Amino acid sequence: MVESQKINEFVPDLMKYTHKDYLNSKYMTQLQNGIAKEFGIIAYYIEDIYKQFFINTATWGLSVYEKELGLQSNPGLSYEERREIIKAKLRGAGTATKQMIKNTAEAFSGGEVEIIEHVDGYYIEIYFVGTIGIPKNMKAFESMINEIIPAHLGYRFKFRFATWGMIKDANLTWNDLTTKTWEQFRTINPKGGEQI
Repeated sequence: MVESQKINEFVPDLMKYTHKDYLNSKYMTQLQNGIAKEFGIIAYYIEDIYKQFFINTATWGLSVYEKELGLQSNPGLSYEERREIIKAKLRGAGTATKQMIKNTAEAFSGGEVEIIEHVDGYYIEIYFVGTIGIPKNMKAFESMINEIIPAHLGYRFKFRFATWGMIKDANLTWNDLTTKTWEQFRTINPKGGEQI
């Protein structure tokens, strides 16, 4: 049903190109509408195929990217989560550098990330400074990190959560907070009071 509605957006009005003598012809109207519907279907599928060439608009084409990059295809994930994994894999190709790990982490979190190297302890700390709370799709991110960092390096994650001071600065009342779960409370955006 949704697809046919989308196809209708591509259906041209061929009657406006028909000679005026045929405008009141029931036969000509049916013929032109049938041809227009076929043009609409073709235009819709051309547009759909074109979208598959770009990760940000791909849907069914994501499996092609996943196969090409050696990733496990998981149709249970949302398109956005699958796109994050593909982008992170592309950013994570090559030698593992601090910048490459940072780029990969930012692709998953959608916010700024700091990488802190602990040379003496042989581990890195991945600090999600641009997001409040634990970013979505952390399991896939952790799997990606295990692929790109050298085996002798460990890693730790560091997250930001809302503090009492941030809540106070957001001028929220107790009534504003009583409807929230603890997880929602911990991830309140102090600038807007909305959950991130």
